[in-house]
Amino acid sequence: MKLTTKGRYAVTAMLDLSLNSDNGPVSLLEISDRQSISLSYLEQLFSKLRRQGLVKSMRGPGGGYSLSRAPEEIAISSIIMAVDENLDVTNCGNATSGCNEDNKRCLTHNLWMDLSNRIQSFLDDISLQDMMDKSDVIEVAARQNSKQKGTRINLPDSL
Repeated sequence: MKLTTKGRYAVTAMLDLSLNSDNGPVSLLEISDRQSISLSYLEQLFSKLRRQGLVKSMRGPGGGYSLSRAPEEIAISSIIMAVDENLDVTNCGNATSGCNEDNKRCLTHNLWMDLSNRIQSFLDDISLQDMMDKSDVIEVAARQNSKQKGTRINLPDSL
């Protein structure tokens, strides 16, 4: 498995959106500024995320994006899959017909399939809310927001 910047950026942007949506929709420009991700790249990612039902968009002044459901209901795996990332670590793309030119399974096919399944399961078990609850994520978000004019994140009193 090679998780490309597409999957990484999608998860980062969705986490940013989750952390900063208390006061309404969040613009992609705000996410772009905080996360140093190209605005045009975010537009491409959010188009896919919207088509997969993970976010909804609001047009006009004060518009932007918001989550389509609660952060605890959005698994990290669903974000990665929404932007066409593949969590398969086999060389054959999990081909049922075979891994090599003989159209037979390779010696280590089951090993890589098991790893793919464990990665999928691991990412299925982590929600955006799980990430939002991590103290190190909260600290980074606070630092990023302090660099912007209007801080929108609600931090717990414990910080």
